[in-house]
Amino acid sequence: MTTTTSLPRSIPAWIKLLDDTQLPAFASTHESVRQALRDSSQSMRQIAELIQPSPVLALCFIREANRHRAADSKPAESLETALSRIGLQRAEQLLNRIPAAQTSDIPHALRQMVLISRHASQQANGLFAGRLARLWQDIHWGSLLFLSPVWALLAAHPPLLEAWEQRVLVNGEPASRVEQQLLGVSLLELCLRVAEHWHLPDWIIQGYRLLSGNRRLLVKALHIARDNEHPLHQQQMLDADPELRRWLTLPSNTIVLANGLALSAHHSWSGVHTLRWQHLAGLYLQLPLAQLQQLVHQQAVNSARAFGPTDLWHPAQGLLWPWDSRFQREKIGTASTPDAQALALWRDSCRQLLQEPSPFSNVLQLTACARTAVTSIGMQRALLMLLDRKNQRLVAQQDVGLPPHAARLILDPAQSQVLRRLLEKPALLRLKPENMAMFSALLPGTLKALFAGEHLLLRSLGSGGRVVMLLIADQGNAPFSDATLQAFDKTMQCIERALSHFSKRGA
Repeated sequence: MTTTTSLPRSIPAWIKLLDDTQLPAFASTHESVRQALRDSSQSMRQIAELIQPSPVLALCFIREANRHRAADSKPAESLETALSRIGLQRAEQLLNRIPAAQTSDIPHALRQMVLISRHASQQANGLFAGRLARLWQDIHWGSLLFLSPVWALLAAHPPLLEAWEQRVLVNGEPASRVEQQLLGVSLLELCLRVAEHWHLPDWIIQGYRLLSGNRRLLVKALHIARDNEHPLHQQQMLDADPELRRWLTLPSNTIVLANGLALSAHHSWSGVHTLRWQHLAGLYLQLPLAQLQQLVHQQAVNSARAFGPTDLWHPAQGLLWPWDSRFQREKIGTASTPDAQALALWRDSCRQLLQEPSPFSNVLQLTACARTAVTSIGMQRALLMLLDRKNQRLVAQQDVGLPPHAARLILDPAQSQVLRRLLEKPALLRLKPENMAMFSALLPGTLKALFAGEHLLLRSLGSGGRVVMLLIADQGNAPFSDATLQAFDKTMQCIERALSHFSKRGA
């Protein structure tokens, strides 16, 4: 994505745009809150509990309460306080100005960022709220609303998230340069100024001041945190620097740590940024890295369970992937249509597959022809596996577009519910963003590592009433067109006919 001229290029212009941007709320929550505000029997606490499932509504009420607060009054740090300040009548008027939308009508990028915020809140509550029980509300709301300036940014311009992910996370460009090109300003500086303008809780403002301004203490703490295996030495270094020790124990740091953990895990559980935030959290809690990681992983799973089924990416899914996986991949457009030469090769391959009696003297020749047919319709990566009846394993037979070790791959279907179902009878499983979260946990990690992406076809092929082969293929993570799916289906029919003819050769 390139920056368009419609985007603001200064912080005042961005603040005006974000002020004018309406954040949509889920229609179901919106309606239940409306009814509660009109029900005189509902207490402020009960209304606040109804609002909690919608972080967007919570932000709007807290922002409204702080917008018109007296100059000498403390900002509202919690939803219940905010509702008490603005009153039920004004709360209902504000609710009427907030658009209610179905999930499908809310920008994907906005929903993804809110998910990250909810994950951060779960990390904060799970790691820190128990130790700082008196401050649990500050920890909960501070961690949940920390990224709220970015919510408004993505509501105004949803493509910015994908552009930032592709350039910073996937291509490794410096974040400061990308932000300057996309926004015209530093993202952290913009978030700080928006948080100040909206009078968000003080902990949020302190967090952005730490990240965008004086990072000296943060760098010094990171240096000590790396020495996680020697806690006594860490304590000695902190004792030698009283200013750093006092800063490190500030409760407000918990919301920065929680959001750092959630944001870094969005891309990788083993990346350098994730490890830095885990080391820092370990230093704050005085825990070994292994124990801290276990707690962080548990909170990620708790967050995913609380969030429920979704078409969004939750880092907890990545815990089922190979440890060194990176979850954002290079975005590739729809694959091009095969040219005339490729189509001629496909027709020739299918003609051989359909020939009777079978022209193939062994299985290797048959599968090589099948591989040619599959690649001729535009499949860039493909793996053809045969079922070893004796050992009940899937053994790689042909591959294209994959690393060399794919040729030696052996899978045990007993370890995967998806593979077991595919081997019961010939069937097709098409993976796409809408169902990837549902099936990802049920696929072998080695297979997911070979076919990283969100668009994948798995087709089991049969002969004589039983499955004998499994084909996995994709177009380099490009979405499949209807024409490609039709050609794939015809190709599978040809291969199954070839298997049937081949089995009759000795009959």
